[in-house]
Amino acid sequence: MKFYVKVYRFPPELLIAACDEKVYGRIYKENGLVLKGDKKFYGDELMTEKETQKLLKQASMANLLGKNIVKQGIDIGIINSDNVIVAEGVPHAQMVQIL
Repeated sequence: MKFYVKVYRFPPELLIAACDEKVYGRIYKENGLVLKGDKKFYGDELMTEKETQKLLKQASMANLLGKNIVKQGIDIGIINSDNVIVAEGVPHAQMVQIL
């Protein structure tokens, strides 16, 4: 499985934007909620699960779109499943680490 990933560096912060390959470039709408797999925001670098996971573990902020990447965020403990929103069956989650 692969993910589109873009790294944003705002020292000392590290924002990782990642989305499932399947949702990249698509828009999902439901009950006024709009989720976009925006190519500009999520970048054009395709990474493996292992590469993406390594970056997410270092992130101080994350923006995740898609079933697989959100599940990965939950599995590694950076996303609480209670905070996941869904449009058209596609989950989205954000994380900000406050020190």
